[in-house]
Amino acid sequence: MSPDSGIFTPIPHFDDAINNAICRSEIDGGVELARLAAGAVVEVTTRHHTYTLENQGDGEVLISGHPKYCPEPVLVRFHGSTWGTPLIRGRFIGREMRMEFWHPEFGILLTSEVSEIRELPGAPTARPA
Repeated sequence: MSPDSGIFTPIPHFDDAINNAICRSEIDGGVELARLAAGAVVEVTTRHHTYTLENQGDGEVLISGHPKYCPEPVLVRFHGSTWGTPLIRGRFIGREMRMEFWHPEFGILLTSEVSEIRELPGAPTARPA
């Protein structure tokens, strides 16, 4: 993004496909964990499951919603979202992207693509930018 305009500016050292993916994530939208207050809860629907994430701050979240990996809330290190490539948008939950996090028992896990993100009522309000 151009700091002055708020409009994405392609990065000259990146491949066009990567710049297009970054631009697409800006259009599709998402949530920056750093902008959520500690304790804020979001519901994230992927192709296969609906997850509940509670922001614990500093890149950690309590996550639940997968019958095998997190049927009950488990504290994980949230890496961010990816398009299925090694490139990751750190600490970001993005529509049409896959969430990636480190689980204390299963290691690095990747979800199916996110289709919807919503903050649950009663959750703490977002931090100012």
